[in-house]
Amino acid sequence: MIDFNLPNSFFRQTDETKYEPTEATIGPWSSALQHGGPPSALLTNALRVFPSQDDLKIARITIEFFSAVPVEPCEIRIEVVRPGKKVELLRGEYISGGKTFLLAHAWRIQSESGISGPVSDSFDIPRLPGPQTQKLFPGVDYFPYIQALEWRFTKGGFDKTGPATVWTKSRIPLIEGCKTDGLEALILMVDSANGVSAELDIRDWTFVPIDMTVGLYRQPVGPWVGMAARTTMGNEGIGQTTATIFDNNGSVGNSIQTLFIRPR
Repeated sequence: MIDFNLPNSFFRQTDETKYEPTEATIGPWSSALQHGGPPSALLTNALRVFPSQDDLKIARITIEFFSAVPVEPCEIRIEVVRPGKKVELLRGEYISGGKTFLLAHAWRIQSESGISGPVSDSFDIPRLPGPQTQKLFPGVDYFPYIQALEWRFTKGGFDKTGPATVWTKSRIPLIEGCKTDGLEALILMVDSANGVSAELDIRDWTFVPIDMTVGLYRQPVGPWVGMAARTTMGNEGIGQTTATIFDNNGSVGNSIQTLFIRPR
């Protein structure tokens, strides 16, 4: 269900490092605030394409969320923290109005085809279902970000608590005029892992991710990517969401989010 005019992309590039978010980035809580997926994916894109002398690929990315991200023009800044020909650490910032909203660190490793034999994690890829009509979280109306992606569940759902497995495909590119890479497609989705696998009623509880780490042993291939997500928590207001992330060729890695949990 799409009840608004879907923009051509999540972001429009206005300068070498500057972007404007579109309506498609809007999350569930306010038309002035983005969902965490689009700005995380934009920052990931900048880290992925940052020039290197060798074929360096992101093997792990950690994104810290300082506060909710506004639907306002932004700038992406990237710097090398630890240079290297085979292993390199990059730092990235998502800045808007002079304030840093996201801080990321990404390890990039030189890719050498055939250098190591694959070891399977025995994850069975779920079959991609046909088109579905989704019911959203109780008390939550459709919002642009959720409509900008196509969601197909094989387990669980937005309206159900507990573990969930879902395939997604973005209906629009991340950046206007640019093809969306499989990694960005995955980051667009995986920020929602805590939502699709929620163990608490969203009407009574807030369970906000304060970070997201994605570890990869293979680069994902889109446009369809998926996750099998699960949320666990203690009794002190702290939780974790973990997910196995995959594409049509099998699993590609894992993600973990730290959750801040409080009653509303």
